[in-house]
Amino acid sequence: MSTNDLTTTAREYREFQAQIKSLEEMADSLKQTMVAEMDARKVEELDAGEYTIRWTLYESSRLDSTRLKAERDDVYAAYSRKTTSTRFQVA
Repeated sequence: MSTNDLTTTAREYREFQAQIKSLEEMADSLKQTMVAEMDARKVEELDAGEYTIRWTLYESSRLDSTRLKAERDDVYAAYSRKTTSTRFQVA
């Protein structure tokens, strides 16, 4: 692949990333509209024709690794593991 081809591919990639971001913002706006309607009606579930819209609260437990490392570094070290991954950027 030539430098010109790579430049074109990188440009297209960045343009698609910008479009994805724009679409995600639009989707979030639509979501907020539906959530606002549910809040106004004081419901967690709405029937919207062929769709059922739910906005529910749930709980989950997460390990506070920062606090564990600060308070019990020995335990943190014994149970933590390092991973290797890749990162792709077009800057």
